[in-house]
Amino acid sequence: MHIQAAVLSTPNTKLTIESLTLDDPQQTEVLVRVVASGVCHSDYHVMSGATSHPLPAVLGHEGAGIVEAVGAAVTRVRVGDHVVLNWAPDCGECFYCQRGRPNLCETFTKPIWAGTMLDGTPRLHLGNQPVYHYCGLATFASYVVVPQQSCVSIRRDVPLKVAALVGCAVSTGVGAALYTAQVHPGESVVVFGCGGVGLNILQGAALCGAQTIIAVDTNDSKLQMARQFGATHTLLSDHDILQAIRDLTDQRGADHAFEAIGLSAVQELGLSAIRPGGTLTLAGLSPMGSATNLPGAIITRQEKVIKGSYYGTVSARRDFPMLLDMYMAGKLKLNELISQEYRLDQINDAFDAMLTGQVARGIIVS
Repeated sequence: MHIQAAVLSTPNTKLTIESLTLDDPQQTEVLVRVVASGVCHSDYHVMSGATSHPLPAVLGHEGAGIVEAVGAAVTRVRVGDHVVLNWAPDCGECFYCQRGRPNLCETFTKPIWAGTMLDGTPRLHLGNQPVYHYCGLATFASYVVVPQQSCVSIRRDVPLKVAALVGCAVSTGVGAALYTAQVHPGESVVVFGCGGVGLNILQGAALCGAQTIIAVDTNDSKLQMARQFGATHTLLSDHDILQAIRDLTDQRGADHAFEAIGLSAVQELGLSAIRPGGTLTLAGLSPMGSATNLPGAIITRQEKVIKGSYYGTVSARRDFPMLLDMYMAGKLKLNELISQEYRLDQINDAFDAMLTGQVARGIIVS
């Protein structure tokens, strides 16, 4: 079939809307009509060259839609199901899946980074040229073909433009607080960066019962949003941040710091912001090849803990439906994350708005 999709041909260029050929789903694959797709910094990292990926590629990894067709061996979903797409699918059988870490599934790691399906080939084509799938999804398109493991069926009373956010920002942020760091009631938390992931870390910390929740950002409009998502205190980063954090935490530092940007200087600041015995969780995606100076003497003497958080340590099949149940019960803010809706042909405008800090989350709808 022929579809419309946003294609990146070379780094440091704009996306172009192209008419592509999309192959039919194979035995264990699913055809999904994309209804909504969030615009995320991870996609921009490919555009800027900070993340290396085979090109040309269709970007997009935070999406939801409706199942249109399934391969003969598909057992997880049926035609007509509403699904959130999972960019870290799990096989259920590998070393990591068997140890309760499906977000680290090794079966899908190689094909996802290669931009292909499990058999090593893409389903997208521009004429005779292959076009690759970012994160195995390629949601900046009218339709996608994905492995059945990338489809998580959800309740039908949730708007799909809201459900799409659970596919990345919500799971990554809420999961970082709930699962990776395991914030406890009464603890203090500081979050550096109040974009889509940072805002969800804030509401994740609030759900965990954190008492002092400090949001730090360079953009005052982001800090205004942060209070809506659970921040008890907000700090512009041009102040003496470390002293301000100590003043809010009995001069010790926070129990938890979260870095949601992916900048080494902010990661280093996060280590200084936590108390002895505290935990720094790195949830922001850093450019490939970047390095961070985290002093071993301080880590050892003060028993500070540093954790990486990949997809919020979630189990998509378990947690996507749970997060949407929480939303429907009024316990999780999702509507408030959507600042602006765009058509597919407005996608470059959506990235411009994201980079200038104008939105919590822009979303492409069809």
